[in-house]
Amino acid sequence: MKKILLLMAVFSFNAMATPVNINKADAKTISDSLTNIGIKKAEAIVKYRTEKGAFKTVEDLTNVAGIGEKTKQKGYFAAIS
Repeated sequence: MKKILLLMAVFSFNAMATPVNINKADAKTISDSLTNIGIKKAEAIVKYRTEKGAFKTVEDLTNVAGIGEKTKQKGYFAAIS
């Protein structure tokens, strides 16, 4: 099974954020690690994962309340296998 990780795609102070495994991380870790992903969206990610199972693709994130195509297109998420 591919692991889905989230990366901050925008550089901040010339450093990239630490990858976050959205299939294992808690909401605070997701929120703290990713720019423009607040605690409410992070909680929605964890709730969806708990109810529906692990994410298989980045596109699966658009099924989460509060995360639409617009958020995905901004490049906050990247899949790494």
